[in-house]
Amino acid sequence: MKRAFLVAAGLPGALGTLGVAAPAQAIPQVVLVQNSGWMEPFYSDPASQFKPLVAALVGSVAQPGDALVLAAFNQSRPGAPSPRGLLSEKVDAKTVQTHVQAALAGLETARKPNGGALADTDLGEAVNAAVTQVLGGKPGLVWLVTNNRNSPNNDQATGERNREFYALIHRGAAIEKALAWPLRMAVEGPHYRANGLMIYVFAVGREGARELDRLLAAGRVQRVITEPPARLKPLDRDTVRLVPRKVENAPGVDFSMDANGLLRADVAPDARSPTAGIRWNLENTIYPYTIAGATLSARSVLGGENRPIALAQGGVQRLAPGQALPLASTMRLPVAQLPGKWSLAALQSAGSAYVLPGRIELQLQGQRLELSQAFRARMAALFPGDPLPEIFTPPGEIQASTATLPIEVRVNYGAGPLVALIGGVLALLAAGAAAAYAYARPRRVVVTVEDELRTVHTRAGATQPIYDKAGQQVARLKTTLFGHQLLDLREGAQVRLGR
Repeated sequence: MKRAFLVAAGLPGALGTLGVAAPAQAIPQVVLVQNSGWMEPFYSDPASQFKPLVAALVGSVAQPGDALVLAAFNQSRPGAPSPRGLLSEKVDAKTVQTHVQAALAGLETARKPNGGALADTDLGEAVNAAVTQVLGGKPGLVWLVTNNRNSPNNDQATGERNREFYALIHRGAAIEKALAWPLRMAVEGPHYRANGLMIYVFAVGREGARELDRLLAAGRVQRVITEPPARLKPLDRDTVRLVPRKVENAPGVDFSMDANGLLRADVAPDARSPTAGIRWNLENTIYPYTIAGATLSARSVLGGENRPIALAQGGVQRLAPGQALPLASTMRLPVAQLPGKWSLAALQSAGSAYVLPGRIELQLQGQRLELSQAFRARMAALFPGDPLPEIFTPPGEIQASTATLPIEVRVNYGAGPLVALIGGVLALLAAGAAAAYAYARPRRVVVTVEDELRTVHTRAGATQPIYDKAGQQVARLKTTLFGHQLLDLREGAQVRLGR
């Protein structure tokens, strides 16, 4: 079940080499734990909660059936490769946390080979090894637990090394999403002391990003870490959220939003207002960044229509994370695309809702992001003297973002038209049945021929010849739904209907 590995040794296909065969739907997870010299107080302080925190986090986020790799890292040296495997297994929810605790129990601060000096740190090397060798370029999640002091070869320019690390995150095509949690943990050892540490997660590939979103939505990270994550990537989408507050000048139209962020527009069947005034809250969702400035534009894509949304203001200024800005707009409703209540689509939706799916797109151009003052203060307390806050500044090429809001226009058609239609159809069927019976019913007709009474049996639609006593045809009897008629009456013949 457990088997150590050496990533830096260049073993191809690390997950396969480790004997971990992930199910088709499982997303592998790699957990990298720093044990270089800068981490000395986290290992030596008797009151340190470092190892229990890592075990609890892995126990919460690792899903049954996932391929899990736990490794320690510092900086690779000849004879001392890094990362170094501590645990590899297919996750069992009942035992994973216990296994992680056991694997971490003997982990101590690493030293350089043959020299005795404490080991250096290379964050980029560790992440690259996890992405390219352990995951083999396939989707997965890479967790990095570090004090965030990046110093390859004992480089004291930790700020510059951190900038290189963040450039790897922002410009690395493999990393689809990256989050960071700065956490307070005051520890002190014989050589160093620290106020906090950083936990990163890097989602590799789109499937990795979707898995990370699922973990966050399910609250699995929040069970262990209550702090909100700081977003590192992406910074060019979903930076804001639109929440409807009020609809004006559109009788019969109501807006609401479900727990998954889907906007629903409930439209009455007889609502035909071409536009609606909608008042929104524009919320900054890109913690820890303040949107220092951006111009706004919006469009709605509904029912094959792509139309601009008129906004009451064309920009946003100084919007702090978590804060909301009132925003008024005028939106064209796709009334021409909605079926009338007597249409086939409406009748098919009777008693339920006719749904027209679409989306609202909000564009932020000339976007300028700044770290919020509250985040700067928090980072200064956790990492005093560290230039880390400046490193959170996004790359200069990211100057725009898009927020997409899925929307459903729903029309709830009552059952009245359908009931009326069914009643009409039943009435027509009844009338048809009555007409069919009347058409097929046998009839008796009394005809007098030369003072002789005769009874003729016939049906609607039938025409029969009438003969005199000599056997000559003197007329024809035609029967309809409405009566009888003598046709082709021979001149001088004594024939009549009735007595």
